[in-house]
Amino acid sequence: MYSYLKEHFDIRTAGITIALVIVGVVSVYSATYDAKASEIFQKQLLWVALSAVVFLIIVFLPYRYLQFVSWPSYFFSIFLLLAVLLVGRKVSGSTSWFSLGTMRLQPAEFAKITTVLALATYLARSDVTLQKVKYLALAAGIVGLPLLLILMQPDTGTAIVFIAMFLPLLYWAGASRFTLIAIVAPPIAAFAALFGTTAFLVAVVVLGVLLYLTKEHRIVAAVTFSVMVMVGLSVQLIYDRLKPYQQKRIATFLDPNADPLGAGYNILQSKVAIGSGGLFGKGYLRGTQTQLNFIPEQWTDFIFCVPGEEFGFIGAAIVLLLFMALLLRGVSIGSTVKNKFGSFVAIGLTAIIATHVAVNIGMALGLLPVIGVPLPFLSYGGSALLASMSMAGLLMNLYANRKEY
Repeated sequence: MYSYLKEHFDIRTAGITIALVIVGVVSVYSATYDAKASEIFQKQLLWVALSAVVFLIIVFLPYRYLQFVSWPSYFFSIFLLLAVLLVGRKVSGSTSWFSLGTMRLQPAEFAKITTVLALATYLARSDVTLQKVKYLALAAGIVGLPLLLILMQPDTGTAIVFIAMFLPLLYWAGASRFTLIAIVAPPIAAFAALFGTTAFLVAVVVLGVLLYLTKEHRIVAAVTFSVMVMVGLSVQLIYDRLKPYQQKRIATFLDPNADPLGAGYNILQSKVAIGSGGLFGKGYLRGTQTQLNFIPEQWTDFIFCVPGEEFGFIGAAIVLLLFMALLLRGVSIGSTVKNKFGSFVAIGLTAIIATHVAVNIGMALGLLPVIGVPLPFLSYGGSALLASMSMAGLLMNLYANRKEY
């Protein structure tokens, strides 16, 4: 029995997942303890129980079934993304939710997983090579369809996760360095343009040199360089067409002190909370920013403030180490799985988790704009927790069947 479990049950991924869920439950309880929001914690406990059941089901699903349902689940998620645009509930400016009584369900969270499954199935085909433009375009289309529907909600944060998931998968599937640089160059140039002309010019020069050094497709490189420059120059025009709340988020990211009592309030209070924790923290349920509710609805996007303030640098470091261990585990599974489909799935799921962690904690520290990306396993929310537990379950399933071709 022990040898069977050692061979087929990934105790490390299971242990990390359980530890993160416990940290999440403890953090949500603290965040809602003195906020007259006990029903939030009770709902989270229900989601934890449901997610645990889904997690176990996925862990023990027949391996081949995952690939069999990849395309049906992908098209079903597309249907849900279309449906939510028509009958969904608008929350914080985005029509992203289905209301199920007192519960809410966000189909975009599950579309990330189904898109990884479909893309992995496509890339695992023996006739697909990313050195040919048509295959690369089809791969981009698989990601682009749900991405477009999510942008229509609009949900910029989730859209960014799709893009960030796509690039590591392309790399893992054998895309050239030129292809990867050509894809990331325009958004990097646009991001740099937000910081002014100097930052934009530096980005253009660096990316231009990288494109040149690849020594591939000179004409395509010239076109890519031109597109990159045009995208950077059009940033101001695009910014003027954004909705006011989107403009506020960008302006707050660039200078949180510009509106300290408005758009910049959450970021400033989050930085105060994390910074005030010191080395060992203020003690559980004793965080002043947390317990006095200085951060509105901190149990969602700013949940990282709780361990940061109440358990200090040590607590925050433990959370980061748990995530790092999970990400390294995901890459390890992707490297050892014999089946190409399984390898691609593992890398895609790991990329999703990594993006969520980087963006969410970057938001909490004021290093990135607030774009509504939850922290996996920790943030309150049924859809996010179900998706996170499903991804952990899939990684464990892949580990158990890592020797199958």
